[in-house]
Amino acid sequence: MPSPERTAEARRAMEVCNACRYCEGFCAVFPAMERRRAFSDADLDYLANLCHGCRGCFHACQYAPPHPFGINVPRSFAELRLDSYARYAWPKPLAALLHHNGIVMALAVSIGVGLVILLAAALQDPASLFGVHPVQPGAFYAVIPLAAMLWPALAVSLFSVLALAMGARAFWRDAGTPRRAPGTLAAAVGDTLSLRNLGGGGHGCNDRDEAFSMARRWLHHAMFYGFLLCFAATCVATLYDWFGHLAPYGFSTPPVLLGSVGGLGMLVGSGGLFWLKLTGDQTPDARRLVGPDVAMLASLALVAFTGLLLLALRATGAMGIALAIHLGCVLALFVTVPYSRMVHGLYRFAALLRNAIEARTMRILGE
Repeated sequence: MPSPERTAEARRAMEVCNACRYCEGFCAVFPAMERRRAFSDADLDYLANLCHGCRGCFHACQYAPPHPFGINVPRSFAELRLDSYARYAWPKPLAALLHHNGIVMALAVSIGVGLVILLAAALQDPASLFGVHPVQPGAFYAVIPLAAMLWPALAVSLFSVLALAMGARAFWRDAGTPRRAPGTLAAAVGDTLSLRNLGGGGHGCNDRDEAFSMARRWLHHAMFYGFLLCFAATCVATLYDWFGHLAPYGFSTPPVLLGSVGGLGMLVGSGGLFWLKLTGDQTPDARRLVGPDVAMLASLALVAFTGLLLLALRATGAMGIALAIHLGCVLALFVTVPYSRMVHGLYRFAALLRNAIEARTMRILGE
């Protein structure tokens, strides 16, 4: 359940900001705020997920601490976002996992790796985990059968997609269904892929102090597009398998090239964002989000690192264990996606889509 105190603080901040309007050009939040005279709980959830946390408004605000008003929009909205993830999580009993992400992720990785090793030992000769396998088609399946990889991954993926879809549906319904307008889906996709709102007022984010920087935007790009490349590598490898071309593949093949570049992007992005979190200004931060943020970055980095490690060790006796660890980490990542900070991408896209519809509708009415 949302905290009444956090909701009241976010509403107070928006009422002060709506009267001031000094930050109206900083990002998408303030034009969306100006379309409202009052702020329902659903409005605040929408605005909180529309906020990208660039901190430009905090450093520009004349009412920020130590002013008696103490307006801190980035912190208020970060707190509210975490509440919204828990409120819309499906099924409801699992919502509490969002507040214990570090422990949950550590347990998920341990259970995932242990489960993969047990499956490998039960379905194949246990010695295959430690043997040297020639780098030839089907070598991975000599350690873990294809069915043992495919069916658990499919079941986890379907559950995660269902959980995410149910949460997004509830979020969209509670925010109110706006009138559809042409071109809004393309605008929302463009804002999502470009991370335009991580540019603050146009010069970047204020990660460490009042100085502007595009570092967080580029690091987000590295992590996001790296993840998409790794996903593309998995899809291409699946097609290869369907047509009888079994893993592992040569270094110059599309699955390996896509996965290698994507893995490096994920490592650079997650490592850089973690460094910014350690060295950045803590005042606009919500301390409650440190655990979920670090857990998300660590899980993505772990998947990327173990994938690249498997590539490096696949011709050695460590290949079996490296494969089991990598698959366990991937399994843990996907089973926990609906209850981790990774859901922010889905809710942020929904908020950007709603914002595009509202802005387009206002333009049409103005004409």
